[in-house]
Amino acid sequence: MRHPSQYLAAFYLCSVASLSFAQSQDPFLWLEDVTGEKALDWVKLRNQETRGKLDNDAGFLQLRGGLQVILDSKDRIPGITKMGNAVYNFWTDAEHPRGVWRKTTLEEYRKTEPKWETVLDIDALAKTEKENWVFKNSQCREPAYDRCLIELSRGGADAVTLREFDLQKKQFVKNGFNLPEAKMTVDWRDLNTVFIATDFGKNTLTESGYPRLVKEWKRGTPLTAAKLILEGKTTDMSVAASDISHAGQHHELVQRQIDFYSSEQYLREHGKLKKLAVPAQSDLGFFEDQLLITLREAWTLSGKAYPSGSVLAINFAAFQKGDRNFNTLFEPSDSTSFTGITATRHYLLLQALDNVKSNLKEWSLKDGKWVMREVALPTLGSVNVTPMDAEKSDDYLLSYSDYLTPSVYLLAQGGNDQRTILKSAPAFFDASPYETVQQFATSSDGSKIPYFVIKRKTIAYDGNNPTLLYGYGGFQISLTPSYSGSLGKAWLEKGGVYVVANIRGGGEFGPRWHQAALKENRQRAYDDFAAVAKDLISSKITSPQHLGAMGGSNGGLLAGVALTQHPELFNAVVSQVPLLDMQRFNKLLAGASWMGEYGNPDIAEEWAHIKNYSPYQNVKADTSYPNVLFITSTRDDRVHPGHARKMAAKMLEQGHKNVWYFENTEGGHGGAANNTQRADMSAITYTFLWNMLKWDNTSYIVH
Repeated sequence: MRHPSQYLAAFYLCSVASLSFAQSQDPFLWLEDVTGEKALDWVKLRNQETRGKLDNDAGFLQLRGGLQVILDSKDRIPGITKMGNAVYNFWTDAEHPRGVWRKTTLEEYRKTEPKWETVLDIDALAKTEKENWVFKNSQCREPAYDRCLIELSRGGADAVTLREFDLQKKQFVKNGFNLPEAKMTVDWRDLNTVFIATDFGKNTLTESGYPRLVKEWKRGTPLTAAKLILEGKTTDMSVAASDISHAGQHHELVQRQIDFYSSEQYLREHGKLKKLAVPAQSDLGFFEDQLLITLREAWTLSGKAYPSGSVLAINFAAFQKGDRNFNTLFEPSDSTSFTGITATRHYLLLQALDNVKSNLKEWSLKDGKWVMREVALPTLGSVNVTPMDAEKSDDYLLSYSDYLTPSVYLLAQGGNDQRTILKSAPAFFDASPYETVQQFATSSDGSKIPYFVIKRKTIAYDGNNPTLLYGYGGFQISLTPSYSGSLGKAWLEKGGVYVVANIRGGGEFGPRWHQAALKENRQRAYDDFAAVAKDLISSKITSPQHLGAMGGSNGGLLAGVALTQHPELFNAVVSQVPLLDMQRFNKLLAGASWMGEYGNPDIAEEWAHIKNYSPYQNVKADTSYPNVLFITSTRDDRVHPGHARKMAAKMLEQGHKNVWYFENTEGGHGGAANNTQRADMSAITYTFLWNMLKWDNTSYIVH
């Protein structure tokens, strides 16, 4: 029998051997050392090369300044959240690059220039503490709104520090609920108790880097004394606990997130957990005495089938006693999908899409029966609803915008369509020459793929229009019409055409649209994107010389696949904060949590599908590729910057001369930590694209 030290020695030797093998297969593995001196020297050199191409570009300098003006504009709509008798807003501009948390009254907010009272100045805090703080979130105790849990991030990373804040005194609470930097979830139970899932020390995180223990922590006690509520497995994604209240009904929910889509839900009563008999792929909510279940998988009960994408309601007390007689508040069709739900005191506001255009329904309980009313909307663009005080009022904020219409904030009320305009955002470009049209491309398997085209009404269909095709196609996230002053200034006004592809993998048509491109079917998303590109070319909106592709995160992977699978379709590709090495994605930062989306590359059968599209494994020295820009952030602790670094390094070593690279030192997964950085990175992106795709680009490398 071996001594334990012999097992450790054997494990160490195997680990070293595995690492050596990986390094022999991947000569750029050293670039995964995020803050390693050698890796950062490489980043610095690449950044200098990119700057060198732009420093004397008058168009770049002018665009960067113009974008900063838009981002810092004091005429932007300050988004608000009502807490007690005040409305709160987090604001950034040239004077407050890191931001200021502030408040005013609703009456004052209605004015053209409301007077704001500073609650917390992040710039002043960062200066005092000599930290590059980024404000991430505030979790305030309802309905008292006396204390908040403030999450601050160094440089914009997902990992945050936690501090308790006295909202009335406008200062941090000494010896309050304070925690060091970690990826965490937190919620109030009462004034002296919080639910906390964080890094509790050795072996308390999942393989994805998220907490696998959630505890109840009492004020005045050390974190080590916190009471365990639920312990997940290391292979899980995460765990969390929350307190949910509406209309006097109070529930404590505990969640074990098994993977990105599957979970176990528990009701906590008197300190004990009771597993709720709901599908693994579903989301829960409460409205008055009703339990709400949103299905992401089909569910059959007593011979009755509820389709994936449905929203169900049932009296919660009856449900706990075994009743399964659900009311269906939403059932998807071939063209519709559920996108979100929120509540006022007496009304449930259910948002959906119909062919990627928003609609809103209002449900209420009358004498125990559900009653529905269609809410009139001012546009077919993106709509958001935010309750003003869900415990007391039926007022809510209704905001909307589309590609050519700036955001408008309306004060609406459940039960009628009377609205008051609170704020209207300024137009940062003249939209009158442009139009938005929706078209459909046919993918390789015959599926119809919708896409939006934003263009001048008078464009010539001669194949010469600089055109930018944007996509995402993952995690059931929908791309819906929304206004961007930066896009208008940087692209449309110059004469560019902007296209958004609603490919499979997204949520535009509900779970079925998403699940159609999961794991072994991932290639469908990339075929859809290529089909839209081909449709743009065949209709002579553009041509390969003038067509670019762009995406971020999962969309950065999409852009990488477009680069490697269809170099003949594009002349420029921008891959932002991307996944690219799909053989190692599950070993980098939060990557293990995405295996439900892509599959497990360590399983031969699943890798057989993944390897066919993984950009890092498929880029070749003997292929001519479009001009490409990889853009990422050192502080991205969600998608590892090593993906972009290694892809750029490999392409450069292969001899490709048309590779651009830029890595921001701050910003987290969003890429930028403040408006100056956002303006700079956007200017780099759009300058690169325009120079490669414009009508006369003979001075640039052309595919």
